[in-house]
Amino acid sequence: MAADLFQKQGEEYWKGRPRYPEELFRFIASNTPSHDLAWDVGTGSGQAAASLAQIYKNVIATDTSQGQLDFAPKIPNVRFQCTPPDMSLSELTNMVSEQRSVDLVTVGQAMHWFDLPTFYKQVKWVLKRPHGVIAAWCYTLPEVSDRVDSIFKRIYYVDSRAYWSPGRNLIVGQYRSIDFPFEPVDGADHTGPFEFKTERVMDLEEYLAYTISGSAYQTARDNGVELLSDDVIEEFKGAWNEDGDGKKVVKFPTYLRMGKVGES
Repeated sequence: MAADLFQKQGEEYWKGRPRYPEELFRFIASNTPSHDLAWDVGTGSGQAAASLAQIYKNVIATDTSQGQLDFAPKIPNVRFQCTPPDMSLSELTNMVSEQRSVDLVTVGQAMHWFDLPTFYKQVKWVLKRPHGVIAAWCYTLPEVSDRVDSIFKRIYYVDSRAYWSPGRNLIVGQYRSIDFPFEPVDGADHTGPFEFKTERVMDLEEYLAYTISGSAYQTARDNGVELLSDDVIEEFKGAWNEDGDGKKVVKFPTYLRMGKVGES
């Protein structure tokens, strides 16, 4: 389902989605003893993979949507790979890496789509023991201004709620309730969420592209409902341009769960 939804909007996803803060990746990388190989799962159009490539010697970035991967940047030490939704361990070896060979598994704004028991089996198979790390994060509603935010919240919590995916409530809950069977990394007494702030300078077109890139928007459209009607767009224009500045810093509160695989 996720692949079908995002296949239709790869360009909007690339245009509208935020790039994650470098401090997030520095924090994660500081907890992996070696920086040889990272696996970025649900990479989309490569936002996280591009940052990981600056820290890790090699990155394998996978997604079930070729439409998303088509917009990923060309990076020498990143291998982008389209994978089936369900991979056997032999497919995992062929498409990703061998057993106990990966330093870090990352999942940016995607783990709520996964069959977690199957995914965690794969994670525990590929990660080095005992210090291989999994880091998964989500970001919540964008913050622009009181007027813009109030329109977005109405669309998000009222107009689009009937079209949410089942995992959307995990994001609303900041991944606090997500099953996460891993040990705290050394020096930490919990697995999160650790809080960060993702920021991106956007104009209104990019902000609306972010809205269009959401799965609920596509599901609503498939059901004949246009969440961004002309009236709504005019509302956004009025709120966005009230201070005369076409470019704005859009903030996305970001919540990280992180743990190590351990010996078990």
